[in-house]
Amino acid sequence: MLDAFSRVVEQADRKGAYLSGDEINALQAVVADSNKRLDVVNRLTSNASSIVANAYRGLVAERPQVFNPGGACFHHRNQAACIRDLGFILRYVTYSVLAGDSSAMDDRCLNGLRETYQALGTPGDAVASGIQKMKEAAISIANDSNGITRGDCSQLISEVASYFDRAASAVA
Repeated sequence: MLDAFSRVVEQADRKGAYLSGDEINALQAVVADSNKRLDVVNRLTSNASSIVANAYRGLVAERPQVFNPGGACFHHRNQAACIRDLGFILRYVTYSVLAGDSSAMDDRCLNGLRETYQALGTPGDAVASGIQKMKEAAISIANDSNGITRGDCSQLISEVASYFDRAASAVA
């Protein structure tokens, strides 16, 4: 997994060049926004169980056929696996937010996930819908300005949304 600093250094090293002024400015922005980033990660981590549980409940309400007899997630074991997987995805989203990079999520969570769901007969679009529900809850929690570092967080919230979108498209 590369954090923002490692990624910039690696790219400059491949070019055999010093860091440019734009690259240094971008890294300064990362440092300036680090408290906001930590606040968002803390909020998502602190609310992870409710984010996952509410997304799962919403998914069951939205797609009862998947959870009723004959559905891909009918048995308790399959339901527990669904909740577990949503939790894994949320955890890797928080890692990505912290690092400012999705490579760990891509490599350790999303790589091959669609194929796994297909092999198990789990509808990927249902999983993607659960991820979108987590995204909505996470953004609502992260956007709450109470007790969070002041400043414009629109870019960071957009980044958070992009990690959820990346995960949803990986399984759909």
